[in-house]
Amino acid sequence: MWSRIASILLRYRFAVLLVLGGITFYIGSKIPNLRLVYEFGGLLPKDDPTRLEFENFIEHFGAEGNIMVLGVEDPKVFTAEGFQSWYELAEEIREVNVQVNGVETQIIDSVFCISHAFTVEKDTAQRAFKVAPLASDLTRGGPSLTQERVDSIVQKVRSLEFFDGVLYSDSSDATLMMVFLDSKLFNSKDRGTVIEDVTAIANAWSEENGVKLYLSGLPFIRVQMTNKVKGELGYFVGAAFLVTFLLLLIFFKNFTTAFVCLSVVIVGVIISTGSIAAFDFPITTLMSLIPPLMIVIGVPNCIYLVNKYHADYQKHGNKVKALQRMVTKVGNATLLTNITTAFGFATFIFTNADILQHFGTIAAINILAVFFISLSMIPTILYMLPDPNEKQLKHLERKWVYKLVQGFVDTVQSKRRLVYWSSLGILFFSIFGMSQMKVTGNIVDDLPDQDRVLTDLAWIEDNFNGVMPFEALIDCGEEGKALSPYNLKRIERFQNLLDEYPQFSRSMSAVDATKFAMMALKGGETSAYRLPLGRMEKLDLRSYMRRTEESNQGYENAVNVTRNFVDSTKSIIRVSASMADIGTLEMDEMMEDLQPRIDSIFPTDKYSVTLTGTSIIFLEGTHYLVKNLAISITLAILIIALVMALLFTSTRMVFIALIPNIMPLLFTAGMMGWIGIPIKPSTILVFSIAFGISVDDTIHFLAKYRQELKRLKWDIKKAVILAVQETGVSMMYTSIVLFCGFMMFSISEFDGSRSLGILVSVTLFVAMFTNLLLLPSLLLSFNNYLTTKAFEEPLLDIIDEEEDIDLDALSVDYKQENQ
Repeated sequence: MWSRIASILLRYRFAVLLVLGGITFYIGSKIPNLRLVYEFGGLLPKDDPTRLEFENFIEHFGAEGNIMVLGVEDPKVFTAEGFQSWYELAEEIREVNVQVNGVETQIIDSVFCISHAFTVEKDTAQRAFKVAPLASDLTRGGPSLTQERVDSIVQKVRSLEFFDGVLYSDSSDATLMMVFLDSKLFNSKDRGTVIEDVTAIANAWSEENGVKLYLSGLPFIRVQMTNKVKGELGYFVGAAFLVTFLLLLIFFKNFTTAFVCLSVVIVGVIISTGSIAAFDFPITTLMSLIPPLMIVIGVPNCIYLVNKYHADYQKHGNKVKALQRMVTKVGNATLLTNITTAFGFATFIFTNADILQHFGTIAAINILAVFFISLSMIPTILYMLPDPNEKQLKHLERKWVYKLVQGFVDTVQSKRRLVYWSSLGILFFSIFGMSQMKVTGNIVDDLPDQDRVLTDLAWIEDNFNGVMPFEALIDCGEEGKALSPYNLKRIERFQNLLDEYPQFSRSMSAVDATKFAMMALKGGETSAYRLPLGRMEKLDLRSYMRRTEESNQGYENAVNVTRNFVDSTKSIIRVSASMADIGTLEMDEMMEDLQPRIDSIFPTDKYSVTLTGTSIIFLEGTHYLVKNLAISITLAILIIALVMALLFTSTRMVFIALIPNIMPLLFTAGMMGWIGIPIKPSTILVFSIAFGISVDDTIHFLAKYRQELKRLKWDIKKAVILAVQETGVSMMYTSIVLFCGFMMFSISEFDGSRSLGILVSVTLFVAMFTNLLLLPSLLLSFNNYLTTKAFEEPLLDIIDEEEDIDLDALSVDYKQENQ
């Protein structure tokens, strides 16, 4: 079959390149349709109870977390000029619009800060409560208020318990400005650059007034992280091309050969990037790794092909014969190794998590695509180029490499005990390290410590305890009963419970609004900020509340209690809070302590309490990924073991072949435990990826071993030594490429990408040694036990890249064409 493929590729080379060019152009034309994702999530499957509860919350109350926060801690803001400037900043931000179908559309619902603070007053004539702005005399562009007037407003705000922990911090001069975004518009493609525009306005104000501003909130964090992903996508592709080209120049010592290989990976990048858009998958932190990953994985294909071509040409000087041998010998082996690598990535498809499914699908498809691209382009382009000269073939003479390989041979022959004791030491090192591994994850922990997102978030957490949304839904079981005095009392107890945990910000619910209204009913006395006590107070309050909504229409900052904190049936009441980005480990401990205390307030036979929000979704998503890590790795091992079984038809051989590939995974896991790298969404991918790639060397080695075994009439020792000598050089070269390629991710801004690159590099480096030392040592030590008749006659045959074949048996003779 491979002889026929070689014939087709060389005879119809122009047609092959034309078809490939057309496919590349078509898929590449999809690249402008790439879309970014601005929301967190996608870690949980669609039918997961936690995800369904979150979707149920959104259905009842709308999307949470659409508030951008601007914080300041500077006495200048409380001067007359500073107060006016703070007010005008809020007004300028409120006017930021976006284009929707060519029409200027308001995306900011309202802006709320200390200069927009209000109180609630009793209107005895209307028997309703009305919202009264505290700074109603402030006007944009108008004169500043007097310092005495500003002081009285600030003092009044600080006296209102309703705003404690929301607008101001009672322990400092810190104050917040909250920008409320239209959730439907912001979560659509029409969001435009609203966050970037608000950020630019805030930065300009900060510079002009000499006041440090802190920016945070989930919309700001989402957009900042997404823009970093977008920036790193091009950065990584460029870095990958540079690293690849330099390595190819070092290996081949020829610009033309390096450029031919580079052209293969360029096409691979175009097709892989276009395929993301073709599948309508969004660009995430993980998906941004696909294009550079294709470069890293595609280069070894090129090295195998070009090395075989040059080695064969050096023997007989016939270009056509050398190209035929290249396709015939390397094609089958390289296809199989690419399939096993694709399987390593494809296991993510079975996790049911959208982000991982998308990544696994695109990676697996494009790994195979890169193989076919290299097989199509390299022989056809090399055929059209002049014959290799002596300088181009000089790279085949690498004495230091062969000396290193001979060192492996000597170790396998005479120092196997050292190999086993070293392996045992690594195993104990790994087991003890794994016992210290921790599972954690923060929403923004992949960013560098000095990134503004983290530093500004830290300030918010120090002063207001955080911005990550946390929601509690209390289903009271009966329609119209959510706001009953009995239930409000229980909600108050629940909010007091949350106050005991420093991880939570000040919570808000219908209880707070009721207390604010009660204070107004009592003439604004701060001591009356409480729930109504007697029957008359309850009746009086209810009478005023009934007519309050219509009397306050048009005041955007006055939040209607029944619309925002109670569902339409008045059976479910909502308690909203924010929390610090504390990480899943601390979050687990806190939730374990909190849940029984919640159950004591809301008996489970009468109430149904649902805890949700982005914080909970991320926590459960991390747990889900960790659970699926074992499934993903097990699937990868089983699938690849099946491929090996088809190749070698020996269960014993499959078992031995898996040992040198599992050892590096254990070593990496142990190293993570020793140096404190936790298991989290960004590092959890290391094991399946590394296993799928490292097993390629094992397949090459065992295929060569089997061939030598047959040729040498079952002289096991010679077959093992020759297998090490023949495959060792290729293993080292591909390991160097993969090591350098994945190490490239270590320069990422994201800790997750950086850890992924370093850990995969280390794993593959260790795998090289286990495949060149441990595997051949095991074959020599257990030779009689492993080598069976079935091993000699596999179900699936493979022609190794180093095996010689008889060219006279080829179906097409290009001698005439070469004359």
